[in-house]
Amino acid sequence: MNTSFSRHPLYLAEQVRDMDRRLMTQEGDGFALMQRAGQAAYDALRARWPQARHLCVLCGGGNNGGDGYIVAALAAAEGLAVDLVALKPVEALKGNARRAAMMALASGLEPVAWASSLELAGDVIVDAMLGTGATGAPLEPFAAAIARLNEPVSSLRPVADVANASEARRPVLAIDVPSGVDVDTGHVEVDAVRATLTVTFIGDKFGLHTGAALDYVGDVVSCALGATPAAWPDLEPVAWLQSRWEIAHALPPRRPSSHKGSQGHVLVIAGAPGMGGAALMTSEMVARVGAGKVSLATDVSHVSASLTRFPEVMARGVRGTADLAALVDAADTLAVGPGLGTGAWGQAVLACALKAGKPCVVDADALNLLVDHWPTLQRDDWVLTPHPGEAARLLGWQTAEVQRDRRGAVIELQRRRGGTVVLKGGGSLVYDGDRMALCPFGNPGMASGGMGDALTGIIAGLMGQVESPAQAARTGVLIHALAADMAAGDGGERGLLASDLASYARRLANP
Repeated sequence: MNTSFSRHPLYLAEQVRDMDRRLMTQEGDGFALMQRAGQAAYDALRARWPQARHLCVLCGGGNNGGDGYIVAALAAAEGLAVDLVALKPVEALKGNARRAAMMALASGLEPVAWASSLELAGDVIVDAMLGTGATGAPLEPFAAAIARLNEPVSSLRPVADVANASEARRPVLAIDVPSGVDVDTGHVEVDAVRATLTVTFIGDKFGLHTGAALDYVGDVVSCALGATPAAWPDLEPVAWLQSRWEIAHALPPRRPSSHKGSQGHVLVIAGAPGMGGAALMTSEMVARVGAGKVSLATDVSHVSASLTRFPEVMARGVRGTADLAALVDAADTLAVGPGLGTGAWGQAVLACALKAGKPCVVDADALNLLVDHWPTLQRDDWVLTPHPGEAARLLGWQTAEVQRDRRGAVIELQRRRGGTVVLKGGGSLVYDGDRMALCPFGNPGMASGGMGDALTGIIAGLMGQVESPAQAARTGVLIHALAADMAAGDGGERGLLASDLASYARRLANP
């Protein structure tokens, strides 16, 4: 696989376990690897909370618990007070987990068995209960321990870390994965530990970066522990975590001889009667990321508003396909769907757009029309940008099913529909049948009307400037999310509007 589009691979749990086995085979000492994991977790804890003097470490029975026992032993050796809580009796532990527990006992620590009445005191709590092999809803006593860990700070003892004490929960370090999070999907069945920092080992896990997991993982730090996944080409990553540098790779400086005809002509087909705002937002974004020419085909009632708001956009009133055909012929790329409606007008203009056979971005109402009128249509040159509800309708699933396995949903949707699919939401996914990119940027302020229209415009505006629709989708998702982060950084998340992204998107499109 060509990895030029990203440098941070993401894996499934079984792949990482395979890496773990290979690494232990190479080194001949699995306990040494566990010790490195415990040391890496402890180093991350000290770097994040240097003033912490009292830890509470909760250990399960597997290797994840073993990592926790090593953290406890290291902290005790450094003179920190440590409350060590065993959710499985030490005498029942086996293998390296037992060796780690003996190391903690040798440091002078006395494990205390978990009980619902137990007070969890400490400046930082360490979650070493359930590892990457755990799936489904946590059983007792883990469920009860998770609930206690997630109690508000106000009901617990004060913490030494003042900055984190101001948050709604106490500082928590999760080892490898917050207990209760499915590292393959990001799904949380019932509840999971709400970590402040997650330190994950050997290979970074896909499910830590998308879906419900984002409410639980906090900041994620990946420690390779000496593993070199590139040396094992048979273990192909399931996705790649995106980074800012990809924008510069996709959008190098323009040649001095560039002209508007060389940067693409995008036709936005949007805005049924009463829904002109979506058409305007989409058109503006097309222009702001550098398309050479921008045309807008919309209901006639929106033309004057478009000319007033954005005179650079060539707005045309469209009553039906007779008015639209010439505009479609003149364009290189189509963006269709925002504010389109699902009535006769929307159906007619979408049919005209699809018949033209030109690269297109399909969003919003156009996706719903595909379900009803083109249920089996496939295209190689389109980009579909559904949110989870729209993806569910396209697949005939429930929205909860999409969110339970976002990776599986985007793969299935691309298989059925072809082209490139962007599954929006926390940890947006972009999949073209070959490469899957996961966007780690964006913020909750994007939960406002018009954000999807802005993304449609950004992707469409890039189509004439980059190598392929897939690259336009990947780059567009990045610009969209980063622009929202910049806007939120300047003015906060609440009240963030889609139109706020325009100036930031322009800046990002000029790396």
